[in-house]
Amino acid sequence: MNLNSKYHPKSSEFLHSLRRISRQQMQFVQKIALEHDLTVPQYSLLMTIAPHREITQKQLGEIVQIPKSTLSQSVDVLVQAGWIEREPVPDNRREMQLILNETGKMLFEQINRQKGTLHQVIDSVLETLPKRQYEEFQATLHYIADYLEKETSTKENTQND
Repeated sequence: MNLNSKYHPKSSEFLHSLRRISRQQMQFVQKIALEHDLTVPQYSLLMTIAPHREITQKQLGEIVQIPKSTLSQSVDVLVQAGWIEREPVPDNRREMQLILNETGKMLFEQINRQKGTLHQVIDSVLETLPKRQYEEFQATLHYIADYLEKETSTKENTQND
C-alpha cells in the first residue's frame, strides 16, 4: 500500500486521476504536434493564441507558464514559419503583440478538423455525461481551482510579509 494514500486517501486518489488524465492529454498533444512538425510548446502557443487572435507575449507567457526562453524560441519559430506575426504594442514599444495571421488560422482550423484531437475526444467524453453531471463536474473543478489559487496567493502574501 502506498503510504501517502494511507494518510490522504481522497487526495491521493484525486491526484492519481489527474496524473492519468495529464499523461493521456500529453500523448494526444505530442501526436498532433508531431504530425504538424511542431514541438509541444509551439503547439501549445498556437492553440492558445488562436482563440484570442491577438495577445501580448507577456499575457501568453502567463497563460502557458513555460520558461521565458522556451516561450521566446517557440514564438520565433511560429513567426519564421509564417503562422503568427509579432508587432510592438502601440502604448508600450517594449512589449510585443502576437497576431495569428491567415496562414496560422488555416493551420489552427486544420488541426481542429483533424480526427482524434484532444478537444474532439474530450468533447465526445463530455457529451456522454448528463447535463447536470457535467455542470456539477465543472463546478467542482472550478471550486478546486479557485481554492488552490486562494491558498497559493495567501502563502505568497505571507512569505512577502
